[in-house]
Amino acid sequence: MSIKRVFRKMVFVTAAMLAASAQAHDGPAVPTPVSLDALLNAFGWDMATAEVTSQKIADDFYVLFGVGGNVAVSLGENGVLIVDDQFPQMMPKLESAIASLGGSGVDFAINTHWHFDHAEGNLALGPGGTWLVSQANSRQMMQDDHVINLVGIAYEQKAYPPAALPVITYDDVMHFHFNGQRVDLMHFGPAHTTGDTAIIFRGTNAVHLGDVFNNAGYPFIDAGNGGTIDGLIRFCSETLRQINEDTVVVPGHGPVTDYATLVAYVEMLTTVRGRMMTLIESGASLEAVYAAKVTAEFDEKFGDSTGFINRSYMSLTHRIVDR
Repeated sequence: MSIKRVFRKMVFVTAAMLAASAQAHDGPAVPTPVSLDALLNAFGWDMATAEVTSQKIADDFYVLFGVGGNVAVSLGENGVLIVDDQFPQMMPKLESAIASLGGSGVDFAINTHWHFDHAEGNLALGPGGTWLVSQANSRQMMQDDHVINLVGIAYEQKAYPPAALPVITYDDVMHFHFNGQRVDLMHFGPAHTTGDTAIIFRGTNAVHLGDVFNNAGYPFIDAGNGGTIDGLIRFCSETLRQINEDTVVVPGHGPVTDYATLVAYVEMLTTVRGRMMTLIESGASLEAVYAAKVTAEFDEKFGDSTGFINRSYMSLTHRIVDR
């Protein structure tokens, strides 16, 4: 190939990349961040009146529901290990619920990721002596301020003080041997965030996926901080390879469910992603993707798809869009 042809090819590729980059930002501006109180009000969450309820999965394993992400609890001779910790204001209620189940305090708290509604309880647990655990990227994100664009509303999560940061981190795989069973922590790359963890309780045969799997509506993909729909599909698919048809599946939000529901969730994500890519490759804008109703047959089950389409589109056209 001649130098002239190489140069022309380079110019064409550069122009295409610039066009793709411009298209990636073809969406609403990031909303001005609101206070936590305003955000909670928008979600309909009231920590003052909220009650914590529990669901028994096994004699030594429960799921607690309160304000924010679902909390898994392992109880036994080694103590109490929880997955996610909601908010500091909820910790007295969560600890009371744990005590009613036979536990005392919280020895270990694993963060499925760094978002406020799953990890803000670190602010209470860390200073109280709980060992905090997360994937390495989540700890890194907790060390700085980050705007979370939830589409239509945004929140700026402030950096955590040192006492609220995880003191144990891992990159890809980590094992706990706790309360008579092996607990596997697994990270399969960026998905809901860049630091997600699937926590598999091998003895109980249960997995907590945090917000990689939402069973209360369409998932939120934090595209502004590195999350992607491709990663969401890959993360769930890799988790399915690690579990079996009898595994109890704990989502970040919504009811505890099963393997088949997670399979159907991946199928939904894959179908919508395929439709969106066909449109994106033809040059479709975000508004055109909205108009194409790519989620139509899933909306009755999952609800409003506006935010899901927005963040999926941004993650498919540009990996990080809000920095």
